[in-house]
Amino acid sequence: MAGTDKSQEFTYRPSPAIILCEPQLGENVGTTARAMANFGLWDLRLVNPRDGWPNERAIAAASRADHVIEKVRVFATVEEAIGDLSMVFATTARRRDMQKPVYGPEEGAQRIISHIAGGAKAGLLFGRERWGLYNEEVALADAIVTFPVEAAFASLNIAQAVLLMAYEWRQQADKGEVLPFTGGLDPIAPREELVGLFLHLEETLDRTGFFKTADKRPTMVDNLRAAFSRAQLSTQEIRTLRGVISSIDRAHLRQGRLAKKE
Repeated sequence: MAGTDKSQEFTYRPSPAIILCEPQLGENVGTTARAMANFGLWDLRLVNPRDGWPNERAIAAASRADHVIEKVRVFATVEEAIGDLSMVFATTARRRDMQKPVYGPEEGAQRIISHIAGGAKAGLLFGRERWGLYNEEVALADAIVTFPVEAAFASLNIAQAVLLMAYEWRQQADKGEVLPFTGGLDPIAPREELVGLFLHLEETLDRTGFFKTADKRPTMVDNLRAAFSRAQLSTQEIRTLRGVISSIDRAHLRQGRLAKKE
């Protein structure tokens, strides 16, 4: 369906970031950019794209979505890509063995719109072409967004999944249905602060011998991260928790020194 009008000026209104994890094909990046442009999204972030960036095939497939392509940012890790966001939803068609709220595209879009309306940043995380997101990446998200697809054929092309969410975001945003006020809570901390808490806690747990068996550590870490992500902590709450962790760590070190003296 043709309809691009270059005489119209694009408005960069506040909108969610789209994060693609390790995309393999430049064409998929390009068609994702085109899908975003169709519905007014513009912040596209790539995590370790296989063929590097810039990519001529992506540019060709974007079909003149130049304003999206020109703003693409590339990151080495998911943690870096979502560092400035305080709400992240992971898109997946598979059930995950972790405690996460699960939303459909409509409710997911509504929650993102309300979050952004409060002056905060949000993003949608999309997985690889062949196997989607890893559990440790889903654990970094606040919630899961999934689509009411046919169970026997649930796999979506990346650009298709982005198109569905972009359409829903635009539809809900244009309705203007944003709550007139919030609960007066402190803003949710950027994801980089939450990741810092994760690393601090995990290093302390390693040092204090919490993880008894190495093979169970990844699952336990994912569950801990999922729990703290679900809590939607503020910056002050994260500082307090890190203070608690540091206190426990110091007490453990003191006990270790006393034991050596004895």
